Amino acid sequence: MPDPVAPRLLCVEVYEGRPLSYVTEDAAGMLAELARRAVFVPTTTRTREQYGRIRLPGPAPEYAICANGGHLLVDGVSDPQWRAGVQARLDAECAPLGEVRERMVAAADAAWLLKERVAEDLFAYLVVDRAKLPEGWVKELGEWADGLGWTVSLQGRKVYAVPKPLTKGAAVREVVRRVGGGLALGAGDSLLDADLLTAVDRGWRPGHGELADEGWTAPGVTVLAERGVLAGEAVVRAFLGAL
Repeated sequence: MPDPVAPRLLCVEVYEGRPLSYVTEDAAGMLAELARRAVFVPTTTRTREQYGRIRLPGPAPEYAICANGGHLLVDGVSDPQWRAGVQARLDAECAPLGEVRERMVAAADAAWLLKERVAEDLFAYLVVDRAKLPEGWVKELGEWADGLGWTVSLQGRKVYAVPKPLTKGAAVREVVRRVGGGLALGAGDSLLDADLLTAVDRGWRPGHGELADEGWTAPGVTVLAERGVLAGEAVVRAFLGAL
């Protein structure tokens, strides 16, 4: 947008001494109100370490979901029972992480592979130069992984390989159970958020991200026109309106 009408921003993440992530000041105020009126549960594919860099307005959330549902944090500490249950499902239903990671790295090319990472010993991802990524490479890897109980997706500059039972939606349903039910609201913009949006009673999808690029929607999901930081503000305003 033109600089003179850009919203005032509040930094909510610092990485290596530099500001990285922001919300609008209006969104910051509404987030604090939301946390007072509802059980606010940050839900992310980030690792616990990455999530730990985030400083959202309002009181510290009692619950948070990290590693795409692999860790359910209670007052900042991973619930060991939940983590053990997740691992049991992965062991029973999926090929080992090491096998999938080895295939991903072996199939990649140094011409476009920038980094490779394992997140929380749960899933793997590659950081790639998307402009040089060969057409069909992700699809071919995905077809191989599907038979092993894994999904592969390209999101921004990252190619994720994630076990099928490892979902945000499952962790959200567990939080809903623990707090005694009620109306569950959620929002997300990435392919790994699709199951979250179908797990809640009402969902919102911003006008940016992989879900928007694919035109994805589902019953009970509202498509927002807003993009970027203004989409975050629109989501929080929608949450408060639904309450």
